[in-house]
Amino acid sequence: MHLALVAWVTLRPLDVPWVSAANLRPFASIRADLALGPEAAALAFGKGLLLLAPLGVLLPLAGGRLAASPLLSLLRTVAAGALLSLGIELLQTGVPGQVVDVDSLLLNTLGVALAHAAVVPACRSALRRRVETRHRAALPREDTAQGLTPTIPRVGIAP
Repeated sequence: MHLALVAWVTLRPLDVPWVSAANLRPFASIRADLALGPEAAALAFGKGLLLLAPLGVLLPLAGGRLAASPLLSLLRTVAAGALLSLGIELLQTGVPGQVVDVDSLLLNTLGVALAHAAVVPACRSALRRRVETRHRAALPREDTAQGLTPTIPRVGIAP
C-alpha cells in the first residue's frame, strides 16, 4: 500500500508551465532549499526524508529475522531503500512535469536509514524478550516444595 502511494505521488504527470533542469550535482538542491529560508528548507527536507522512511521499518518486518545482526539489517534495508529510490528517479525521466534530482535520492535513503535506526533495534529486542518469556513459560517447572520423588530399585527376573 505504501509503495502504491509513493508511486502515485512521484510518478504521476504534473501539469506545470515550466520544468527546471535535472539536478545531477549532489547537495545543489539542498543548498537552494536552504537559501529559500528555514521553513521552505524544512518542508523540502521533510518531504524527502519521509517519502520512503516507512520502508526502514517495513522491510525488516517483512524479513522476519529476530536474531539478525543490527549492522547487516541496516545495510540491507538502506541498500534496498536506495535502489528503490534510484528506480523511482529513473522512472521520473519519462514522466511529464517530474524532474530527476540526486538530492531526493540522498534524502530518501537517509530517511530509510533514520527510520530503521530509530525503530527496528528496539522492536527486535522487545520481540526477543517476549519470545524468551513465552519459551520459559512453556518449559515444565520442577515442583521443589514436595521434595524429590523416591525411586524404587529394579529387581532382576529369576531364571
